[in-house]
Amino acid sequence: MEIKRNGTQPSGKGPEEYFTGTVRVDPLFESPDPARARGGSVTFEPGARSAWHTHPLGQTLIVTSGCGWVQSEGQPKVEIRPGDVVWCPPNEKHWHGATPTTAMTHIAIQEALDGKVVEWMEKVSDEQYQA
Repeated sequence: MEIKRNGTQPSGKGPEEYFTGTVRVDPLFESPDPARARGGSVTFEPGARSAWHTHPLGQTLIVTSGCGWVQSEGQPKVEIRPGDVVWCPPNEKHWHGATPTTAMTHIAIQEALDGKVVEWMEKVSDEQYQA
């Protein structure tokens, strides 16, 4: 058994090539082989968002605070709030982030396939975000 104590893993800034705005990533866990699950807590400041991306085995988002948006390609964006659980199917192009006025934090859980959990794509434009 392994216990990761709160505060023992450093927070990181969401890389600019994958995020717009101020984003903080707090690692929670990375299961050892043969398990594949990985999870982190991601905080988006108002207006911040991920780039478009996919996950080879899908992703679960659990909103813990604030108010945000998620959108799958070709679909309208949807508001998400604390307690909401979002399932993003494998290889579905999507983005998620805060609303323009409210920060949002979610726990993101995904599984690795051949060591890879995400495929990053182009950034969400201001026009797409505001639509």
